[in-house]
Amino acid sequence: MRTPIAALAVLALAAPAFAQTAAAPLHVELKNNAGASVGHAMISEAPNGVLMRVEAKGLPPGWHGLHFHEKADCSKSDFTSAGGHVHDKPTMVHGLLNPDANEAGDLPNLFVARDGTANAEFFSTYVSLKASGKVQLADADGSALVIHASPDDHKTQPIGGAGARIACGAIK
Repeated sequence: MRTPIAALAVLALAAPAFAQTAAAPLHVELKNNAGASVGHAMISEAPNGVLMRVEAKGLPPGWHGLHFHEKADCSKSDFTSAGGHVHDKPTMVHGLLNPDANEAGDLPNLFVARDGTANAEFFSTYVSLKASGKVQLADADGSALVIHASPDDHKTQPIGGAGARIACGAIK
């Protein structure tokens, strides 16, 4: 099948415009309770949410709860300065498996290998970096990506039994 030359010209002109409108991923440095870097996350705006890649090291092996929290503030060593989970409803209900729905900050668990490393990708339809109509992670006060000490059971209130916060990264 032959493509008309006019169509190829339109595609050639549209490609640079598309490349300019695609926002660069947002880099989020993850730090532990002692302030040392334990990795990073790259968050990209997607048409229906965000795509996030997490690369971490020096974490305890096993499953760990992972959530978006309210403020881009990881200043306290226990990371409580990041606030609670981001949410889009007045009443927060935690848990991806909760029949009463869930809050926008809920994410699947992160698995850390025996050597303390983790590499994973996550997609969330509940949030956006800056697009209207969803919880905005990069709004005026930002938000945080928090890794917890234990796995999230995706049901128990308020944080699925995920326990202490062991790593935090400011999203601005």
